[in-house]
Amino acid sequence: MSSQPSATSAATADRRPLGDAGIALGPLDGRYRAAVEPLVEHLSEAALNRNRIHVEVEWFIHLSEQQTLPGLAPLTDEQKAGLRRIVADFGPDEVAELAEIEQVTVHDVKAIEYFIGRRLEALGLAEKTALVHFACTSEDINNLAYAVGARDAIQQAWLPAARAMLESISTMAASAADTPMLSRTHGQPATPTTLGKEMAVFVHRLSRQLRRIEGQEFLGKINGATGTYAAHLAAAPQTDWQRIARTFVEGLGLTWNPLTTQIESHDWQAELYADVARFNRILHGFCVDVWSYISIGYFAQVPVAGATGSSTMPHKVNPIRFENAEANLELSCALLDSLGATLVESRWQRDLTDSTSQRNIGVALGHSMLALSNVTKGMGQLTVAEPVLADDLDGNWEVLGEAVQTVMRAEALNGAEGMDNPYERLKELTRGHRVDGERMREFVQGLGLPQDAQERLLELTPGTYTGIAAQLAAEHGPTRG
Repeated sequence: MSSQPSATSAATADRRPLGDAGIALGPLDGRYRAAVEPLVEHLSEAALNRNRIHVEVEWFIHLSEQQTLPGLAPLTDEQKAGLRRIVADFGPDEVAELAEIEQVTVHDVKAIEYFIGRRLEALGLAEKTALVHFACTSEDINNLAYAVGARDAIQQAWLPAARAMLESISTMAASAADTPMLSRTHGQPATPTTLGKEMAVFVHRLSRQLRRIEGQEFLGKINGATGTYAAHLAAAPQTDWQRIARTFVEGLGLTWNPLTTQIESHDWQAELYADVARFNRILHGFCVDVWSYISIGYFAQVPVAGATGSSTMPHKVNPIRFENAEANLELSCALLDSLGATLVESRWQRDLTDSTSQRNIGVALGHSMLALSNVTKGMGQLTVAEPVLADDLDGNWEVLGEAVQTVMRAEALNGAEGMDNPYERLKELTRGHRVDGERMREFVQGLGLPQDAQERLLELTPGTYTGIAAQLAAEHGPTRG
């Protein structure tokens, strides 16, 4: 039997390797980099290492300032400024240097310790090298670095993008508050609403989730190998190490977790990711609705100059912004759900499943941010096709059947005669039939309603039968600062 390679495999073997010329494996670091760039400063590997250095440096300073060890003198202002410059000056050259150290240590946090130690002599702190990573386990540094990174990513990148996206929906909710629209419950014509009110529903729901995310606590700990302060007390038994830990964690702008195993329990992360995922899912529903409204002509898409909608059908302007958003929201939720489920468990006092998992926090938030960008752009390319909405309403007068039978019920309770079986009579008139305005008015006039009730119904049209939808959109739809 021949073992000759196929033409396909031979052609593949002859291809020039793409190499490592900055080519990304994932789309967030390639095609979509611009949309997620703000996250790189907080949740990339380089940002994680910078945050680790930040934690180590601040712990060094805190230990000195609090005089935690006998004979430990406070640092000068110049020395503190020099230590903090190690963080501020962390750039591409330092990233490469740290990678070289890690090649030897085969341990990322130990590499951080040595990286800082190399710089102490120039600051006149060579005799204090032992203070770097003092009484710390790696997770003392990692949990705080991740908390700082996640906090800053949410507050400085994700939330601003979410607010901008929400504002684009809120703007439409306000401008279309009075624009009547046929509802569809179960996909069938139903009691009319206004387009703005339906947009406002999503603004209200999404705003509530944002408030939860804005109020999120970011927890941290620094209490040693199994959370007992054992090494701390062995070195300095008279020091109040719980106070030192609490003030340090709070000084980083985090919430102190007083009771842990070796790891900070990550419960706050699971809470945060569940809230972001819920926000994503509500937004996904919004995208599905908007896509559907586009498909029935309620929205017209503003063509982008020079853009191609379809490679073969020139007339098309596809709703790609909302489709792309749907896919990225799904990817984000899948990762956030996985992170939330994985991070709340750890075997006994420590296992390492959280290590590789947490490196995907940026990816999870990145897909969400990409979706936010797509929705914001997509909303900016929509116009409301009011004539289409009006025609749809005018073609469905049967939706007034609800109003007519409800008025009949009310008048029956007021003692009016001839109001028997209102639901059944309207069902006979409307179910399976299209009813125009003339036929509906004839029916109303033949009911024998009191004059004021009859006049109210005769004045109704599908376009005016919207209750207080416009008021609800105005009161609850606009985003609040």
